[in-house]
Amino acid sequence: MPHGRVMAGRQKPEKWVSLLGGDGEKMTRVSVFSSPLLLGFEHIERVLDRANKTAAEGYPPYNIEQTGEHRLRITLAVAGFGDEDLSVNVEDNQLVIRGKQQEDTSNRIYIHRGIASRQFTRSFVLAEGIEVRGAAITNGLLHIDLERPVPQPKVTQVQIKNLNTKARPTKTIDVNPSEQN
Repeated sequence: MPHGRVMAGRQKPEKWVSLLGGDGEKMTRVSVFSSPLLLGFEHIERVLDRANKTAAEGYPPYNIEQTGEHRLRITLAVAGFGDEDLSVNVEDNQLVIRGKQQEDTSNRIYIHRGIASRQFTRSFVLAEGIEVRGAAITNGLLHIDLERPVPQPKVTQVQIKNLNTKARPTKTIDVNPSEQN
């Protein structure tokens, strides 16, 4: 019998990745990149896993809009944060926005404090080649402009070397012009 677990009359391949579901049962998903024809795509699977982990973050809320054919804008609602409280960095193809408000050193006495002043980190996984063009804050919204590269088709000719040890004699055909008719 082949290796693996039988599930509902079918064989579960060992290449499947087991995940722990919310109810404690094991769930499975197939790795799309496990094909032997897809060489060097392991990093894409890691990027997808990283993106899936950051999708669970809920604060601060954000929008992503297309502002041009090859341009995007990410807008985060960061009310109460100033430009000195925010940082925007690109770390290993990941756009990371961090916010940390300065400590309130005033002697204010709050009757009710409903405006959160918590710190946050929001991450976006960037496709290779996407460039951050700039960031600006206005009216409690942080705008980050991105530009997608225009893909350029690239064709490369690969030279084939003959590694045979014996050199083959070159064959030529001699044609006599008087014999052509």
